[in-house]
Amino acid sequence: VQLQASGGGLVQPGGSLRLSCAASGFNLDGYAIGWFRQAPGKEREGVSFITGSAGSTYYADSVKGRFTISRDNAKNTVYLQMNSLNPDDTAVYYCAARSLKRPDLIPDYWGQGTQVTVSS
Repeated sequence: VQLQASGGGLVQPGGSLRLSCAASGFNLDGYAIGWFRQAPGKEREGVSFITGSAGSTYYADSVKGRFTISRDNAKNTVYLQMNSLNPDDTAVYYCAARSLKRPDLIPDYWGQGTQVTVSS
């Protein structure tokens, strides 16, 4: 069972990146998927979430209108399209999966982080 996050890198302000979170060993259908990020010296924060087959989404205010989360159940992958990036978006980004059967919000699985650096 594994979540594999990828797609990070160095990008200039105003640029775009697309992060991928691919699941292996389990089916993402039936899980809520979240993207979190942690910048140096700061706490981990939730960035965006997508739940269920209907794909209900949530975005933190800091990324609303710039980031788009989506899922491709056929590929067992969730994406985070990040546009209009700015230096405040610099962080290690993590994806996590939580079973929709859970009564709490604790993720069942975490992916390894992928570094996003926004700098000129």
